[in-house]
Amino acid sequence: MAEPAKLWVVDDDRSIRFVLSTALTEAGYAVSTFASADEALLALDAGQRPALVLADVRMPGTDGLGLLERLKAQLPKLPVIVMSAHTDIASTAGAFRGGAQEFLSKPFDLDAAVDLVRRCLPELEATPETLAALDVRLAPSTDLIGQAPAMRALFRAIGRFAQVPLSVLITGETGTGKELVAHALHRESPRAGKPFIALNTAAIPAELLESELFGHEAGAFTGAQRRQIGRFEQANGGSLFLDEIGDMPAALQTRLLRVLAEGEFFRVGGRELIRVDVRVIAATHQPLEALVEQGRFRADLLHRLDVVRLHLPPLRQRSEDIPLLAARFLAHAASKLHLPTRKLSPAALERLSEHAWPGNVRELENLCWRLAALTPGETIAASDLDQLHARTNANPAGQGLDWTSALADWTRQQLITGTADLHALARERLDLAMLDVALSLRDGRRGEAAEALGMSRNTVTRKLGSSRKRH
Repeated sequence: MAEPAKLWVVDDDRSIRFVLSTALTEAGYAVSTFASADEALLALDAGQRPALVLADVRMPGTDGLGLLERLKAQLPKLPVIVMSAHTDIASTAGAFRGGAQEFLSKPFDLDAAVDLVRRCLPELEATPETLAALDVRLAPSTDLIGQAPAMRALFRAIGRFAQVPLSVLITGETGTGKELVAHALHRESPRAGKPFIALNTAAIPAELLESELFGHEAGAFTGAQRRQIGRFEQANGGSLFLDEIGDMPAALQTRLLRVLAEGEFFRVGGRELIRVDVRVIAATHQPLEALVEQGRFRADLLHRLDVVRLHLPPLRQRSEDIPLLAARFLAHAASKLHLPTRKLSPAALERLSEHAWPGNVRELENLCWRLAALTPGETIAASDLDQLHARTNANPAGQGLDWTSALADWTRQQLITGTADLHALARERLDLAMLDVALSLRDGRRGEAAEALGMSRNTVTRKLGSSRKRH
């Protein structure tokens, strides 16, 4: 009979060591436990060789990532499972970049942990994507936050898949933050120092989209007075984010498929073959499989884009993240509006948790901006939410002027505190509030949102773009 595999459990928490070692021993493994990374390193120096290591990240002395580095230097093929109660993109990316085979979030289910060990043990031949040490200096990720299980799983996936140049398809409802996921994938990848280029394919008229993507030569069509470099060339060496990919015209789907397959294309009206190295990250709120069945989306293009799929859950399915998100949005709004930071009362938080959030995180952010500007006290009560809701929904025919009274109160407060460029600030917030509502009602389709507001599509795109640059 073969000897049981020798496992190491390294954690400064005695209870974790006990329950995990007990479960693994009952599963038939030989388990050694260590209260610190330094203890485990002494055993390594003494010649002990485990078949797999489970290590906590945050420990006194040498931390888990430091232990991981030492282990991989001496035993490059050793499977290491990193454990942490702090599941964020920076931690997971750091673990996978350092060579971890898996990331186990605390608290964990013991049966799931034992199953994970079982799956990792046979894979003694490490794969390049999980063991490559990439020399990339990364800033901590602050864009995506959340502690819900679905978000923890998403962070682990981003940390893992950011390291490999595979196409990624991000799915999720409007307002869930798909572009933030794309930014995180780029920022945590070896391409972080190269361009990140974003394009909303639904926001560009079909007749101009080809030129936007691939560029054009002078004289290629009426109005093309000089050569223009397309988004693929701009993103060379980096990442290209194509939002609302389900709205791409059929003819362009064919051209995009060739670029994904061959990495080359011609500019519109050009004869020079352009070769690029671009990681394509696509996003959609639409069910692409249904569009394929309807003949509106190419099946082969879906297969090319859908190498890795990441799904963003709607806010109603991660209501435990609402307090964290709201606190962040309120603090950001207070900073931008030069106001004291507001905080939500327990009753107000409960009210927010009960809301369905059809506009998802974007809707919550907009609400927090309004609360930061209009709430009189530093603590936001449930009654403040009721009053704001009443103001928003009063006289839907547009005959009421409650919002102008609120605007007058806000203006008075800003003038007293000496806020600079107040008119420009107010106009920007008004534009964004109206645009967000219109885009939400039109499922992100900028052309329809622009028509509903009586604005041009270019004006909508320009206002959204300038706001993102400032914020």
